[in-house]
Amino acid sequence: MSRVKVYRIEGQMLIGHDEFPRIQKFIKDVRAVKPEDAIEIVYSEFGSRHKVKRKHIKILKIYEIKPEESKDPNIYKLSLLDRIILT
Repeated sequence: MSRVKVYRIEGQMLIGHDEFPRIQKFIKDVRAVKPEDAIEIVYSEFGSRHKVKRKHIKILKIYEIKPEESKDPNIYKLSLLDRIILT
């Protein structure tokens, strides 16, 4: 059984590429089994929230962190759970 880990992804995205393009830096903490899955989550989330295409997102660094180091309190709380029961 695979363990879910917390990854910190640092990168840049191009916002408003039509009239006034600008580069926006980001740091995002996500939970995933593999680094490839974490990158896919970032692409999906920025595409849906900010309407940014994948080709306009540049991943600079990805590394595993401890859940306590996460800036997102929800990620830390999820890491404390032993199991989730859906009914």
